[in-house]
Amino acid sequence: MPPVANDVREDRRRLRRAFRLSASFAALLWGVELLELLFDLNLASLGVHPRRLDGLPGLALMPLVHGSWSHLVSNTLPVLILGTALLYAYPRSARIVIPAVYLGSGLGVWLFGRDAWHIGASGVVFGVMFFLLTIGILRWDKQAIAIAMVVFFLYGSAIWGIFPLAPGISFESHLSGALIGVILAVVLRHHDPAPAEEHYSWEDEDENADEQEPPWQP
Repeated sequence: MPPVANDVREDRRRLRRAFRLSASFAALLWGVELLELLFDLNLASLGVHPRRLDGLPGLALMPLVHGSWSHLVSNTLPVLILGTALLYAYPRSARIVIPAVYLGSGLGVWLFGRDAWHIGASGVVFGVMFFLLTIGILRWDKQAIAIAMVVFFLYGSAIWGIFPLAPGISFESHLSGALIGVILAVVLRHHDPAPAEEHYSWEDEDENADEQEPPWQP
């Protein structure tokens, strides 16, 4: 099989795997919300409560719990799209980025957040979003730029979520995730190899034609 065909097959395999992993996490979020509905539970106390010992377990549990179905729906598509982009384009970095923004966004809330229960996967979403935007600017290869542009087109307006503009929304988790995403993009900008530049057969033909063409003479 030609090398180009092998590369295409490998890219598709990586893309499918990245989507499956992102979809699995999204399914977990929906499973938790469904469990809360079926058993009439209120799992808000599993979130992060700043500077309280009983709020520390929320570092691991906060992203899994949502305040409503609309809250969950608003996070589901970004989890799928941003998670797939991260795992596909930066698989090595993803092993560091995912746990860092998952736990780090909650830690930022626990240290600096308002006195309330903070829940939801938005901190993770903002961490991955800002990582993809920043690393696209820093790496400046075609794939990184394309992904950053798509992310900005889809979610650029959400950047304002790092500011305390709406009551009842944990901007602290958004801001914590965003800062971690930016820092990790700077640190890990060379962690994944740049994709190979595509080379087309017509480029070889043009080069050969230039070599064979006799020099112009007056």
